[in-house]
Amino acid sequence: MSRIGFGYDNAMRLIAAALLALTTVGVSAQAPMSQVPAPPDVARPPADAQKTASGLSYKVLQPGQGTATPAEDDYVTVQFTIWTADGRTYDSSISRGMTGTYALPKTIKGWNEGVRMMTVGEKRRLWIPKNLAYDGMAGRPQGAVVSDVELIEIIRPPDKQAPADVAAPPSDAERTASGLAYKYIRRGDPNGPKPTRENRVTVHYTGWTTDGSVFDSSLPRGQRSTFGLGDVIEGWTEGMQLMVPGDKMRFWIPERLAYKGEANGPRGMLVFEVELLAVTP
Repeated sequence: MSRIGFGYDNAMRLIAAALLALTTVGVSAQAPMSQVPAPPDVARPPADAQKTASGLSYKVLQPGQGTATPAEDDYVTVQFTIWTADGRTYDSSISRGMTGTYALPKTIKGWNEGVRMMTVGEKRRLWIPKNLAYDGMAGRPQGAVVSDVELIEIIRPPDKQAPADVAAPPSDAERTASGLAYKYIRRGDPNGPKPTRENRVTVHYTGWTTDGSVFDSSLPRGQRSTFGLGDVIEGWTEGMQLMVPGDKMRFWIPERLAYKGEANGPRGMLVFEVELLAVTP
């Protein structure tokens, strides 16, 4: 990856390693998961669980805020665990130590239905019958599954809704001496590690030009991206060093800290939303 570019090429794709691929049928484990203790009611829904017409059972474990729920084409950022009915952990963002962001149309039917009833901050337990889960797919749980889900954020598809302040930094944005403007969208653990330019970082991100056009995003690819901070545009190298895992920030990067007029890169100031998921040596 070029030190002056963020993996941008004529196809507008990120040249970086993907940590995790989201399949078209649901949240899926890509490696053996460390086991998260299963709830005592993992084998079957309790008497106080509610049930939808489709057969999905659910229980609210923690109420959320507001009334907004995800639309059918939204992305969601969640903490989740999926167990088989015998209590075995199949997949878990908790085991990986980072949240997951998924396109709802690409998730299993029961998980999709359950999450679309939730508001931000809400936590639910879902008992998903076989026909709304992996439904006999090879290599996946063959029966019903149970999932605890906490909805962290609802994200509109990047190509349908650019930030309202995409054209210029707002008055409450902070600035560095170099001219980079930034704003925290969500805070992570203040005691978490901040990366240095020698580190590798794992992120979700979207980049817009100031007219609101998306030129790159990890979200539609369903992939987290990992790269070295010394291998990216200067504005990214500087901005990422302000973050800790769990932070989500918006950067307004002037052209001199971005692609500097390179022929194959986007021109002018660029706006990025970046969620830092992990820092590694």
